[in-house]
Amino acid sequence: MARYNPKETEPKWRRAWEAADAFRAGPPDPSRPKYYVLEMFPYPSGRLHMGHVRNYALGDVIARYKRARGFNVLHPMGWDAFGLPAENAAMERGVDPKAWTYDNIARMRSELKELGLSIDWSREFATCDVEYYGRQQAWFLDLFEKGLVYRKEGQVNWDPVDQTVLANEQVIDGRGWRSGAVVEKRRLSQWFLRITDYADALTDDLKGLERWPEKVRTMQENWIGRSRGARFAFRFTDPARPDGLEVYTTRPDTLFGAAFVGVAADHPLAAEVAARNPAAAAFVDACRRGAVSEAE
Repeated sequence: MARYNPKETEPKWRRAWEAADAFRAGPPDPSRPKYYVLEMFPYPSGRLHMGHVRNYALGDVIARYKRARGFNVLHPMGWDAFGLPAENAAMERGVDPKAWTYDNIARMRSELKELGLSIDWSREFATCDVEYYGRQQAWFLDLFEKGLVYRKEGQVNWDPVDQTVLANEQVIDGRGWRSGAVVEKRRLSQWFLRITDYADALTDDLKGLERWPEKVRTMQENWIGRSRGARFAFRFTDPARPDGLEVYTTRPDTLFGAAFVGVAADHPLAAEVAARNPAAAAFVDACRRGAVSEAE
C-alpha cells in the first residue's frame, strides 16, 4: 500500500465534501430521525490549540457515526465572542475589538476547516453578531415584562485589572484566571433571573429523566438546592435593635444547643464592628479577597 500522504489526501476530500455540501443538515424528513451535535463554542483568541482539536474531534466522531446510521444530523459551529475579554484583548493591542474578533474568527475557521470536521458551516454565527444578541435582548425584555427579571445588589468577584466580574470557576487561588490579579469582593447592582420560581418544578421533574445518570441528577438536585426549614430571629440585648437577627435553619430542633450566631464578612453588623475594631477590619478586608463561592 502507498504511504498515506495527508497533504495530498485531506485537501482532496475537503474539496469534495465542500463541493457536495455533504454536511449541511437536510430538510425535515419523517424517514430520517433528527440528531443534534453541539460542542462548546470556542472563544476566538486567534489560534487553535490541542484542547480545541480534542473537543471538536470527539464531537465529529459522534456526528459522522450518526450520519452513517441514517440520521439527519445538525452539527453547527459558533463563536463565544461577546464581552469584556475581547475588548480587553483589543485594548492591549491597540486595535478595534470588532475587527480583532472577526479577524480571529476567520483565522480559526480556516484552521478548523483544515481538520476536516463534518460541520454545517451554513449555520455558523458569533455571539457578538447583532442578529444573535438582538434576539437575546428581545428575550430579556419578554422576561422583564413577565416579572421574571429583577435588579438588586449582590456580591461578585471583581478583577481590578480586567475590570470585569468573574465566575467562581474563574478565580484560582484567589486570583483572576486571565490577569493573575488578586480578586476583590464587591457589591454591585445587577440583573437576576427569577429561576427560583421554578425550583420545585425543576426538582420534581428530575425524577422523570430516566436515562440520565444518577450522579448527574443528584448534582442537578443539589444545584437547585431545595431546602426546608424555619426562619426566626435571635433577640439583641440592645433595646435599640428590636427586630433581632434573622436566621434560617433546616434543624430547628438543635437551636437550644446553639452556642453562637455567625454573620458573613459583608453583613452590616460586621461592617459596624470593623468600623471600631482594627483587627476586625483587617479580617473583613482579607475576606474580600477570594471567590464568593459557598466554600470560600
